[in-house]
Amino acid sequence: MEKDQTQNDAIQLTTDHIKTILMDIFIAGIDTPAINMIWAVAELARKPTAMKKAQNEIRSCVGKKGKLTENDVSKLTYLNMVIKETLRLHPPGVLLLPRETMSQIKIGDYDINPKTRIAVNVWAIGRDPDIWDNPEEFIPERFIENPIDLKRQHFELLPFGGG
Repeated sequence: MEKDQTQNDAIQLTTDHIKTILMDIFIAGIDTPAINMIWAVAELARKPTAMKKAQNEIRSCVGKKGKLTENDVSKLTYLNMVIKETLRLHPPGVLLLPRETMSQIKIGDYDINPKTRIAVNVWAIGRDPDIWDNPEEFIPERFIENPIDLKRQHFELLPFGGG
């Protein structure tokens, strides 16, 4: 009797379950950039000088073409700094997906045992005064001549995790 009960307890995936999971994945891919854009515009609205710099850079890059192309993105250095600063202050997720330690490690004064689940708070990292000067301020210029990049493993700025 136990064997039959175990088989009946298995989760049965239906087409509706699969559709819902896929929809969540698609929405996450659309929602995150849209929310980041809203935060960037809100922060720029609070800092008129930063807004003016971003506008001037975009206008000078567009010129008489009338629109930006994908090739233009690498030329927009100030806009890239605005994006980094927005992601520093407003990461898409406050906590990264939990990680599990594989072996005994030491972080600061703490001994962490194997198989311990760790959640990284990227919101707190982005506002850490030991890492950032004036951490609560929106200052895109902090990324001038700064090697921190979103695509590499700079643990000062991890809005999407570190791999």
